[in-house]
Amino acid sequence: MALDPKILDDLARKLADSVPAGLRDFKADAEKNFRAVLQSVFAKLDLVTREEFDVQAAVLSRTRERLEELAARLQELEAEFESRAATATRKK
Repeated sequence: MALDPKILDDLARKLADSVPAGLRDFKADAEKNFRAVLQSVFAKLDLVTREEFDVQAAVLSRTRERLEELAARLQELEAEFESRAATATRKK
């Protein structure tokens, strides 16, 4: 997964801005280094994009709906089976 470079740039900039005033001369270099470190850390994480997450959430939602439909159908079939079994027992 590739993170949005703008997010990394913003994070790196914020970290560089937090550097004490006496070290601001190194701000550009620090920002570049922060960006590289952040990119490396995020690359090691098993992250997904928002789009991938939304797709999987939609798949899960459809699967849950289908499972609920099948559970309801199973209950109907079980009730029908029990009804027929009771009827067959009474006829004996």
